[in-house]
Amino acid sequence: MSGYSNVGQSSVYEAGDQRNVKDSEVPGRPRFEEGMENSHLPNDSKDERSIANRLANEERKLNRKEQDDPETSASKKDPTLPAKLHGNEPSKGAKVDADLQAEEEEYLKQKGKK
Repeated sequence: MSGYSNVGQSSVYEAGDQRNVKDSEVPGRPRFEEGMENSHLPNDSKDERSIANRLANEERKLNRKEQDDPETSASKKDPTLPAKLHGNEPSKGAKVDADLQAEEEEYLKQKGKK
């Protein structure tokens, strides 16, 4: 066999418009239309947000930090509790964390009695 085929037209075997364009050749937006990195810092003095908007942003941050979902608050009390709530066996790391937490509480109780 010679490696040459007479089946079909020659245009079928030419790549032509079936080639993929390289990522570097893909036309994109010019860089000046994109937002600048770190352009919306909350404490930026040149930002045109009003004081009320800045205050509302800070209040949202505080509320977000204070409110934990039930699973997160449960994991703070007992590291193995979230897995147990889902009906799974706690991971080895969660068991180790629970042991460390118990040891620390016991140590603090002993230290507080002295």
